[in-house]
Amino acid sequence: MSEFPPPPDADPSLLDEAVELARAAGDLTLDWFRRDDLVVDRKADRTPVTDADRAAERFVRDHLARRHPTDGIIGEEEGVVGGTSARRWVVDPIDGTYGFIHGVPLYSTLLAVLDDHGPLVGVIHLPALGETVWAGRGLGCWSNGHRCSVSTHASVADAAVMTSGLDVWPDASVDRLRAAGARLRTWGDGYGYALVATGRVEAMVDPVVSVWDLAPMPVLIAEAGGRFSTVGGRDAVIDGGSGVASNGVLHDELLGVLHLHR
Repeated sequence: MSEFPPPPDADPSLLDEAVELARAAGDLTLDWFRRDDLVVDRKADRTPVTDADRAAERFVRDHLARRHPTDGIIGEEEGVVGGTSARRWVVDPIDGTYGFIHGVPLYSTLLAVLDDHGPLVGVIHLPALGETVWAGRGLGCWSNGHRCSVSTHASVADAAVMTSGLDVWPDASVDRLRAAGARLRTWGDGYGYALVATGRVEAMVDPVVSVWDLAPMPVLIAEAGGRFSTVGGRDAVIDGGSGVASNGVLHDELLGVLHLHR
């Protein structure tokens, strides 16, 4: 028995607010989706950014400045704003910008709330699909209002494994995963984690990723009954530079097959 009390459950009203905010920000991006005149800029790291990314993040920041002025904010496009409360909001206005600019409807808006105990609330909104997956600590994981959970498939063999792309994967890891009998699929990003949380695939792997890409995932996957870790096996870490979400049953086997220790 632990000598420490469990972390407090999320406030249901805070979870409702986060879901509504992520939906509103994500739906705003539809104004630019599949537009012929979409302008794509390049950031300093050469990754793409559009007016849709900027507008959605600005929408979230304006809302938080009004409703929660003492909370901190971390966002992909505008960086960090410090706060005086114990809470921080993390926003990725478009996770999967590459897909977005190519008209692929699998991009997502990610929003998370962190407290002193880690991720408290997590939301993945898929605007072009009309689907939202959300969770709050102690409140379960939900997809469009229906309780959801991870799959029960117990082996890497025949498991569906998602990723955002193979360009950052070592060839040896891909070869081992295929040899183990896994079914590897791409176009992952936040969509891949939503599929894990709703039991439609067994795992999602991001060998190289940023904190705003991962902030909602520990609470989402845990509340769905799965496990989230870095590729090196550190559980519930969002700033470790990598992420692996699974149904939990095959997690250790998957890490061993990947052998992507970071």
